Amino acid sequence: MPSQPTAQKTAWFVTGTDTEIGKTFVACALLHALRRAGLSAVAMKPVAAGFDARGRNDDVENLLAASSLQPPREWVNPYGFKAAIAPHIAAEEEGRRIELPHIVATFAQLQALADAVVVEGVGGFCVPLGRAYDTADLAVALQLPVLLVVGMRLGCINHALLTQQAVAARGLALAGWVANRIDPQMSRFSENLAALQERLAAPLLGVVEHGTTPEKAALGLRLPQQTE
Repeated sequence: MPSQPTAQKTAWFVTGTDTEIGKTFVACALLHALRRAGLSAVAMKPVAAGFDARGRNDDVENLLAASSLQPPREWVNPYGFKAAIAPHIAAEEEGRRIELPHIVATFAQLQALADAVVVEGVGGFCVPLGRAYDTADLAVALQLPVLLVVGMRLGCINHALLTQQAVAARGLALAGWVANRIDPQMSRFSENLAALQERLAAPLLGVVEHGTTPEKAALGLRLPQQTE
């Protein structure tokens, strides 16, 4: 059974070493782990890009399905854009602006509902959301400890260490990281994993095997301790 976090109300900001490395998958696994620990858990995807003709986004749908509560969609995803492109470009094309204070206020509404909130970023840690701010600024505005999803493939060590530096530069805590085996044929996986464990100043919360499900991944995922 995963260990329970110590704080009564818990929340984390999930980021990744790149786009398409399994942030949503790991966020869903974390939600399942929280629920197994007896906590009510809800997800937030503040910004999402790429919606189908029905107005649905796969990431948002998966996060909703993994949550134990079903708040209004506009709380879970305050900003959704049709085109599957960089969010600041999508926002500009739609004549909209991503407002960080609105996201912070919506997060507070979600936190009032649940024991735990899992906030998933978009792309990597420093993806632009406007002309003068990015997802790192969003994490700072929310003042949440960061969970890093490392997509295990060639180049991941450099990407992970650069992300760790960026998180520290913003004054945020790196509460833990998850190794996601997106490339099952990765050469020297064990050696790369060991190198990351030596260099990342945060606990390894689990290794997600290729081809598993969020529910199964949750069984081997340790919950991070809430950082004050």
